[in-house]
Amino acid sequence: MPLPLPLPAPPSRTELIEHLVRTRIAGDVATPRENNLSHYRKLANGDRHFWLGLELGDRWTDEQDVLAVMAERCGVSDDPDHRQGQDTIDPDLTVGALDRAAAQLRKAAESRKRVLFATGHPGALLDMHGTLALALRLAGCEIVRAPLGLYPDDGVVVQFSGVAVYERGASLWHTHSPEPMRQILDAFERAEEPLPDLVVADHGWAGCAAQHGVDAVGFADCNDPALFLGEAEGTLSVAVPLDDHVTDPRFYEPMTAYLLASADLSAD
Repeated sequence: MPLPLPLPAPPSRTELIEHLVRTRIAGDVATPRENNLSHYRKLANGDRHFWLGLELGDRWTDEQDVLAVMAERCGVSDDPDHRQGQDTIDPDLTVGALDRAAAQLRKAAESRKRVLFATGHPGALLDMHGTLALALRLAGCEIVRAPLGLYPDDGVVVQFSGVAVYERGASLWHTHSPEPMRQILDAFERAEEPLPDLVVADHGWAGCAAQHGVDAVGFADCNDPALFLGEAEGTLSVAVPLDDHVTDPRFYEPMTAYLLASADLSAD
């Protein structure tokens, strides 16, 4: 069974880095410095919207500590006096994190694990997650289906191509909320069903799963520091730094092809 999209040939590491920079998935990204710093400050001030389902306690109350982790793991400028204008994601860090994510996917395939995919960015990342989900299913994994009848945040959890998303008013919504994932995991526990072995997601979907003790791979932008803090603390398995909504979702296809090849997952 072929994958649903005709992916390009897997790029080399150098080719992928060039593509990431050219499409601004990494390199000089569209998210401005002032937006990044505002989010780091709000997280440090205890605004739970920016915790993305993780429980950070009082461990990250200094904005400069958050900035230091983001410089190390995402590649933003480490200059505290750089307050506005251009900021960056280091494409070498992006590809390094993709390699670690691929190792998680390969391990899942080898052990035929139960994997749940979810995205808070259906306008950009739905095809990527769906392609990875199908590849793992073809490798023998069980792609976990979300229980029916979950209504978080005045919306509903639905799935397309094995990927859980948040729908509201007959539209798929961009959401940072951890509540959809929380309701999924709570429903499994109420039914005394096993939790997923691995979650591949972003935003609150990934953070909530990791906080719940599930191995999680999360994709995160440079203005979403929580997942990188979770990785630094060992709660989240992998946080992949990238602009999570560039102008065309097809720009993520070479990255998806690279992930599949690095994970030894077949595209047909």
